[in-house]
Amino acid sequence: MFSSSSSVPYWRLSSFYFFYFALLGAWLPFWPLYLQDLGFNATDIGYLAGIMMATKIIAPNLWGWLADVTGRRMAIIRGGSLAALIIFLGIFINQSFWWLALVIAGYSFFWNAVLAQFEVATLSHLNGRYQRYSQIRLWGSVGFIVAVALLGFYFDWYAVTVLPWVIVLLLLGIWLSSLLVDEKKPLTSNHQSTPLLTSVLKQPAVIAFLVSCFLLQVSHGPYYTFFSVYLEDHGYSRSITGLLWSLGVLAEVVVFIFMHRLLNRFSLRLIMLASLLLSVIRWLLIAAFVDSWPVLIVSQCLHAATFGSFHAFAVEMVRRTFKGGLEGQGMALYSGLSFGAGGAVGAVLSGWVWDISAELTFYAAAMVCLVALILAYCAPTEVLQKPRAR
Repeated sequence: MFSSSSSVPYWRLSSFYFFYFALLGAWLPFWPLYLQDLGFNATDIGYLAGIMMATKIIAPNLWGWLADVTGRRMAIIRGGSLAALIIFLGIFINQSFWWLALVIAGYSFFWNAVLAQFEVATLSHLNGRYQRYSQIRLWGSVGFIVAVALLGFYFDWYAVTVLPWVIVLLLLGIWLSSLLVDEKKPLTSNHQSTPLLTSVLKQPAVIAFLVSCFLLQVSHGPYYTFFSVYLEDHGYSRSITGLLWSLGVLAEVVVFIFMHRLLNRFSLRLIMLASLLLSVIRWLLIAAFVDSWPVLIVSQCLHAATFGSFHAFAVEMVRRTFKGGLEGQGMALYSGLSFGAGGAVGAVLSGWVWDISAELTFYAAAMVCLVALILAYCAPTEVLQKPRAR
């Protein structure tokens, strides 16, 4: 951990991740249950989840370009956080499908934009000590665990209708924590020509990387959209559901703690392939053994790979390939194509398939992830071969 005398604002950076992912911990497991409580069917829930994911396609890239051009990254983060809070308050006006779709699109357009830029701001504050990134980012996982565990127990006894107020409080926390972080100029210049970005995107390894990220997030569609519904349909209480979500993110925390050592010891290629292989196994376990809680515990521990190690790999991959002032746009492309486009496609498709068979939806997720694994295995490996320079 950082000492109090460190030049890196450890706790100020960590607080933003804590509130941001605490909101995600409130949203992912319980928002589908909230919509179900309002009377929406699986297809409607899939579309509403897809709208939120789809804003990640445009928003991070737009704000990433603006931040790289203006150099005012923290101002954009603060403005986006405040706008997300104000727009989300519209949920208390009406709860029809189209009004919720409008509110979700507006709020998530700004909320989804700030994380990629805060990742760049965090790396700027690290001054080359990139192995410390995981130790800051793990507080996001802690925030997720706290939110999902406490809310899981709460919703066993009280109505899920209080969820929007919880989200408002967490959005307020995100905005307030963004005010605590100062702007810090990156070590590289922000003034680079567009052809440089084009040349990076033409690299076969970068193309394979982005496509693999997209497919992995498509495979997460059933999990992020319907895992809580899946568990409830099989007789699990909401407190147990919350604990299972927490277990997955706890495994992610362990990975983040030790990730800097793994990045120094193993190649990015090995970390990427291992993460994708374990993702295939995870979706197969959830599909086939949902009624076996010991198997579910194992599958949730695999979240350490399906998100934890793969995300750390992806951030390092972006850092290595998007240089010379392209950091913000590179992080935005990764976020937009994976969590945005991939997440949206996965959410909508899972909503279509869910009414046919819940188990089939997770089997399909495994097959999509297998395609990503094959593509990654066949991809050019020059930039992936070496461990990170210490």
